[in-house]
Amino acid sequence: MRHQVKGYRLNRSMGHRTSMRKTMIKQLFEHEKIQTTLAKAKSIQPDAEKLITLARNAQKGDDTLKMNARRQAAASLGNNSNEIVKKLFDDIAPRFATRKGGYTRLLKLGPRLGDNAEMVLLELVSE
Repeated sequence: MRHQVKGYRLNRSMGHRTSMRKTMIKQLFEHEKIQTTLAKAKSIQPDAEKLITLARNAQKGDDTLKMNARRQAAASLGNNSNEIVKKLFDDIAPRFATRKGGYTRLLKLGPRLGDNAEMVLLELVSE
């Protein structure tokens, strides 16, 4: 039974899995859409939405709250994420100011030719 077991292992070690998730989330925020497998997209979708919610809620607060939220986002995205955090807080979060959730969308593209893995397009919802 899978009681209180969350997330996807993706047949990778813990370090590889966390670095892959951080990289994919950074690419999603940079390009606003990525093409990947269904399992990988489902594994990063909740983390990406939580970061957008963090940035969206920080807009209403004072300067201390804004700085703390930026530091939390930078810590969860890892090294060299300053440009991505800036884009997240200045461009992406204001777009979703009135939206309560559901910032990303999964569009199925069909199976990949090599190994028949289900491919999807994970993109930010445009408003």
